[in-house]
Amino acid sequence: MISAEEHAERRARLRDRAQAVGASGYALFDPTYITYFTGFWFLSNERPIVYLQSVAGDDVIFVPEFEVERTRAESSFDRIESYPEYPGPEHPMLVLARVAAELGLRGTIAADSDGYPGILGYRGPALSKVTGAAVPILVDDIEEMLVRKSPAEVELLRESGRWCAHAHHLLEQYTRVGSTEAEASLRAQQETTIAMLAAHGSRGLLGSGDGAKAGFRGQVGLRSAWAHAVAHNIEFQAGDVLVTETGAPVWGYQAELERALIIGPPTDRMRRLFDHMLGAREAAFTAIRPGATCADVDGAVMEYFARHDLQRYWRQHTGHGAGLRNHEAPFLDVGDTTPLEPGMVFTIEPGLYDPEVGGFRHSDTVVVTEAGYDLLTDYPSDLASLTLPV
Repeated sequence: MISAEEHAERRARLRDRAQAVGASGYALFDPTYITYFTGFWFLSNERPIVYLQSVAGDDVIFVPEFEVERTRAESSFDRIESYPEYPGPEHPMLVLARVAAELGLRGTIAADSDGYPGILGYRGPALSKVTGAAVPILVDDIEEMLVRKSPAEVELLRESGRWCAHAHHLLEQYTRVGSTEAEASLRAQQETTIAMLAAHGSRGLLGSGDGAKAGFRGQVGLRSAWAHAVAHNIEFQAGDVLVTETGAPVWGYQAELERALIIGPPTDRMRRLFDHMLGAREAAFTAIRPGATCADVDGAVMEYFARHDLQRYWRQHTGHGAGLRNHEAPFLDVGDTTPLEPGMVFTIEPGLYDPEVGGFRHSDTVVVTEAGYDLLTDYPSDLASLTLPV
């Protein structure tokens, strides 16, 4: 897990950013940001949970009353403030304004947003309105910090990659003609989640639905040519092309591992598309190096597609950042000129999608290093290994 020292260093950097814009402190409303800077886990809903810190380093976590006992037991905050309920006789944002003033946050308060976002029906006044403060937004600064992973974050992602492989092995084992998408997925997910809990404890599993994932997202048969689909509990048939997805939260950090599978002997057309998918993947890997840009990586894939007259099978960019969220910036897209730096983590997932045959996509998670990249997901990628028996 991430150490208290690393969380403290992150908060110090954010305080510096807040001070640089003349703020007396900052407020965080986004649950991912609160976790990133404090290590505090919670289920986000219509009830605001807010973290405040002054530039002097004094801080408070602001939670609904029923969360106080758990917060005290499962966190190390020195100060916990609460409100009775949302919307309540007095709106939580009005209570928060008094807490902020007591902490010394006034005049200018930096934040990730000007108030709690409207999720699950929440409605409420802006932070600037209830405090009378100017609220400069620090989202760009925060996202910049999230982009480059620390060695501890990389190891959590590497461990997630190991559990992705575990889930994928089970998914392949249970994917057989006559069984269904739901049957294979649920068995692989449940067994992997139980194994993770036995090995590591909760590790950021926040609820009954937040364990390992393994499935096909509806990309079964010709539907695999849809780059993103939804599950329909389809029965597997001989000749199906499948695109998998797996994930495994390790203290919230999730690697991504996906593979194209074929049930039964592949046709020549399937072999051709599969082989070119591997070629495009290798073009992306080769382009990853410090100083190159996200656009360079996607451009290398697009050049490969053009050289082999494959553009008609293209659907989406090469990949995206990954970490506490399964999709993060920056994006491996010709429109994103962000330079690659050591510590950045990306998925590499160029795909080819033929509506008459199916979709062919592998996804692996990599970290940019001084020498190029390090693969965080270790799993077979060749056609022979990914052809399932009839």
